[in-house]
Amino acid sequence: MATATKKKAKTKVNLQPLGDRLVVQRDDSQETTAGGIVLPDAAKDKPSRGIVLSVGQGRMLADGSRSEMQVKEGDRILFTSYGPEEMKFGDAEYLLMREDDVLAIIE
Repeated sequence: MATATKKKAKTKVNLQPLGDRLVVQRDDSQETTAGGIVLPDAAKDKPSRGIVLSVGQGRMLADGSRSEMQVKEGDRILFTSYGPEEMKFGDAEYLLMREDDVLAIIE
C-alpha cells in the first residue's frame, strides 16, 4: 500500500493570525490544459487549494474558552473562492481566511 507524503510549506512566514484565522499559500495554477494548450496569466483560474502556513488560537467561545482548530500547519486544504483576503509580502502572495472558509482537508 502506497502512502502519500504531505508537502511542506515552501516559505516560513512570520505572520500570526488571530482567533479562527489561517494564513494560506495558494497552490500554483495550471499552466496548460489537458489538450496541451498553454494558458496566458489572464486566462488562468486562481486555484481554491493551498497549504496552511500558520493558524490562530481558535475562536473565542461565550464562556471565555477557545474552540480547537480543525486544521493545522502543513495541511493541504480546499477553500471557498470568495472567502480569503489576499495579501502580498515581498515577492510572495498569501491568503488570510477564517476556518469556516475551509471546505476540506486534502489527504
